[in-house]
Amino acid sequence: MSIKSSIIKYSVLGILFTSFISCKKYLDINTDPNNPTTIDVSKLLPTAERGVGDGLSMGSGTGGLSEVLAVYMHQMSTREQPDQYGATASNFFIENAWPTLYLNSLSNLEQIVIDATEKGNRNYAGIAKVLKAYIVSQLVDVFGDVPYSEIIKLKEGNRYPKFDDDATIYPQLFSLLDEAIDDLKSDENVVTPGTDDVIYDGDTDKWVKAANTLKLKMYVQVRKVQDVTSEVTALLANDDELIGTTDESFVIPYGPVGSTDDRNPAFGDYIASQRANHVSPWFYEILKGYNLNILTSNPDPRLPYYIFNQLGKTETPAGQTEYRDSAFVSIYFGSGGPDRDRNQQTSISLFGIYPVGGRYDDGVPQVGSTASGTGAAPYRLITYADRLYLEAELIKAEIIDGDAKAKLKEAIEESFAQVDWVVTEHVKPSQTVPKLEGAASVQTYITKALAEYDAKPAKQLEIIMTQKWLSSVGSHVDQYTDYRRTGFPILFDPNNTTMAPGGFVQPPINGDPVGNPGAQPAVPVTLSRVFPLSLLWPQTELEANPNAPSQKTAATYKVFWMP
Repeated sequence: MSIKSSIIKYSVLGILFTSFISCKKYLDINTDPNNPTTIDVSKLLPTAERGVGDGLSMGSGTGGLSEVLAVYMHQMSTREQPDQYGATASNFFIENAWPTLYLNSLSNLEQIVIDATEKGNRNYAGIAKVLKAYIVSQLVDVFGDVPYSEIIKLKEGNRYPKFDDDATIYPQLFSLLDEAIDDLKSDENVVTPGTDDVIYDGDTDKWVKAANTLKLKMYVQVRKVQDVTSEVTALLANDDELIGTTDESFVIPYGPVGSTDDRNPAFGDYIASQRANHVSPWFYEILKGYNLNILTSNPDPRLPYYIFNQLGKTETPAGQTEYRDSAFVSIYFGSGGPDRDRNQQTSISLFGIYPVGGRYDDGVPQVGSTASGTGAAPYRLITYADRLYLEAELIKAEIIDGDAKAKLKEAIEESFAQVDWVVTEHVKPSQTVPKLEGAASVQTYITKALAEYDAKPAKQLEIIMTQKWLSSVGSHVDQYTDYRRTGFPILFDPNNTTMAPGGFVQPPINGDPVGNPGAQPAVPVTLSRVFPLSLLWPQTELEANPNAPSQKTAATYKVFWMP
C-alpha cells in the first residue's frame, strides 16, 4: 500500500475517533460493533500525521496557519483579512487550525501514546511523542501561552483546559523528545509501524533524526534568552543522528487523488472558483533580482518552479492589473489603489509546482485547473536544508565554531536539490520539468550570492535568513518565527515606495517590454496594524473555555523566547 493511499484509507476512521472522545462514557452500555469507540493505533497515526500538515499549511479551503503567515511574511498578498496585518481572532484560518491541530492531531497522538504504552509498542509511542512535541512547539511559537498540561492528557470530561505559560512548555517538550528517542530505539514492540506511518514508513532511525533535528531547531529558537552552546554542540557532535540527506527530511506527504482530495491544501487555488491568493510582488522581485537591498541582479533559477503565470508575456489581461511585470500579475500588500480589487481570476500568477504541486512555468501559459498539476507536494516540517541554515545561523551568532559561509553554501545547494526531490519523488508531474542540480544558472546564482556574502559583512545574517526564507516557501510558520527572532528577511513596507524599483507606479521594470500599460498607481495607505508579535487566540476558544485568558494585544504580546 502506498503512503498516499494510507492517508486516504485511514483519514475517515481517525476523524471518527476524535468525535467519540467526548462521548465515550455514553457508549459503554450498548456497544455497536459498527461504530467502534476505540481504533487501532495504525488507523489513528495517519490521520494525526495528516492533521499536522492541514493545520499548518496554506490553502484557501482547508488550509491552516500558513495562509495568514504567508501574507505576514510577504510571500503572498491578498485582499482579505491578513492584508495590512489585519487577521482577527475570528479569522477562518486561525480558527480552523486550532481544532485541526488539537483534535485531529494532538488528541489522537495522546491516545496512541496511551494505547501503545499499554500494549508494549514503544515505537508507536515514540513517533506520537515526536509529533506532539513538533505541534506544540509550533503552537507556542505562534500563540505563546497555549493549553498543554491538561488538554494533551485527555482527562475525561476536561473540556476547559487551562493555558500554560509558554516558558514552562518548551522544557517539557525537550524531555518529551528524549522519551521519544528512547522509545524509538527500543526493541520492545509487539507490532511496529509500517506504511500506516505516512511520513517515514516506520523507519525509526529517521524518526530519531527528526527528533534530534527538532531539538536543534528549538534550541536555536531560544538562543536569545538562554545559553544553548553545550546543547547544540552535543547534538551536532552526533551528526549521524540528525537529518543528513534530502530524503530524510521531515515532511507530510500529500497525494494526487481528486476524488478524496488528499492533495496539498494550497493546490486548491488551481481549482478555486474565486482565487484570493496572490503571489507577493516583493517575493517575485527578490527572485527576479530586482530588489535593491540584496541579491540585486542575481535572478533565482527557482522562479519557474515557485511561480506559474496564467498569462502570457504579451497577452492582455481580463481587466486592469495593479502589478504586472511581463507575465507576472499580482496586487500589492497594503495597497489602497483603484486596481486592487479588480477581478483577475484568470490572470494572476499562482504558486507553482513547488511548493503546492501545481504547474512548472515552461513559458506556455494556461488558466490554472485540476489538470495543471498533481497537488502531491508535501508540507515541509523540517528539511535537511533547514538544518544547514540553522547551523549557519549558529555559527554566525558565534554560538558554535565553524565556517558560516561554507555552511551557507551547503544550505543553498541543498535548497536546490530539495526542489528536484519534491518534483521527482512527490509531485511526479506529467510535463517535462528540468532538474536544477548541475544547471549552470544554479552555479552562477550561488557564486554571486556567496560573493555578496563576502562583500557585505554587515548583511551576512540577513543573507542567511533571506536564503532560508526563499527555500521555505509554502511552510510559513518557521518563517514568521525566524523573522521575530532575527529581524530578517527585510519585509516590504507599503509606506516606503522606494523599496521596489517601480515604487507604487507600474514599471516596466528593468526594460521589460510589457510592464502594465494603463494601470493606476497602487496608492500606499497607513497600515491599520503594526507587525503582530504573535497571533491572536481563536475567538471560539476564548468564548467556549472559561479557563482561557483574556485576548492579547498582538502588537505587543511577546512569546517567551523574544528578547
